[in-house]
Amino acid sequence: MLEISTKKVLIWAIALLLLLGNIFLISMYFVEKAELQKVSNALEEQTDREEIIGFTGLFIEKVLKAEKDVDFETRLSLETAVRELDDDEILAQWQEFTGSQTKESAQNELKNLLALLVKKMGE
Repeated sequence: MLEISTKKVLIWAIALLLLLGNIFLISMYFVEKAELQKVSNALEEQTDREEIIGFTGLFIEKVLKAEKDVDFETRLSLETAVRELDDDEILAQWQEFTGSQTKESAQNELKNLLALLVKKMGE
């Protein structure tokens, strides 16, 4: 019969334990990586919401609460702020609002812009 030395059994047992340990650590790496991606996505969404809230506050303060016509500097700062949101849908609605030719059209586009901003804050 074959005699298996204690030394060989010990070496194989250690090798097996190391292999199982590596498998466990690799699986934990992928679990943690997936969790980190979820947290990163959530943080990005929260940052986007905060930027939209900031723009909305600026818009309310500079346009809706304005007691006189909005000057060029204010329009330029709002245009810059809306472009920094990097949201095509908001930018398109902003352009609809700023391109309005009549007071009624501007009011409708303003309502659409505010509704869109609120919707984006809730996403």
